[in-house]
Amino acid sequence: MTKTAEREAAAAAQVQPAEIVREYGPFNESNKINGVTHDGRRVWAATGPTLVAFDPATGQTERTLDCAGDAGTAFDGKHLYQITEARIDKIDPATGKVLHSIPAPGGGADSGMAWAEGSLWVGQYRDRKIHQIDPETGEVKRTIESNRFVTGVTWVDGELWHATWEAEQSEIRRIDPDSGAVLERLEMPPGTGVSGLESDGAGLFYAGGGGSGKVRAIRRPQRATSRKATASSS
Repeated sequence: MTKTAEREAAAAAQVQPAEIVREYGPFNESNKINGVTHDGRRVWAATGPTLVAFDPATGQTERTLDCAGDAGTAFDGKHLYQITEARIDKIDPATGKVLHSIPAPGGGADSGMAWAEGSLWVGQYRDRKIHQIDPETGEVKRTIESNRFVTGVTWVDGELWHATWEAEQSEIRRIDPDSGAVLERLEMPPGTGVSGLESDGAGLFYAGGGGSGKVRAIRRPQRATSRKATASSS
């Protein structure tokens, strides 16, 4: 697909304003949110020097781990994964201990991260890519191209979503996991950036607010049926 065709397809995608339903933070006097994930009950946010877990129902901080986090955060059902400099750390959420590290595919130019079907999915901001990688070795299994800068990444109900942030404009986009074509766009209010991104597996996205130090809960569009999960290697 040519760049012109990509722009036309993105413009034709279903567009609606993002519905922000709640804001959380800032946390621990930090003015950064670099990554966000959800462990089934709590939201985790990478604030730079620490990982903070909070209850989304109350907004109360429940855990703080002394783990550095420069970009995306993910959870595989048991462990946290955190991009720090040019590596991805596998972390025990009970202790904060780093159990294993692998090279990040962008070599330090990485952005968002998600877990789906045994793989990590890592965004590269300026390269406008999402890589599916092996969580044990860091091997890149495949790469999806985007036509915008990539920040946060998440999979939910077989749908691949990623956030964008260029200048003072941010969106949350649903894309075709095979072609990268834009299928749906949620436009954030002007000046409201999105860094990390994660779904709670139900009706909400949690979006990191970058330098605002906030995490925002955003309503996820609901459909009558959800297509079967397709987050698998091709």
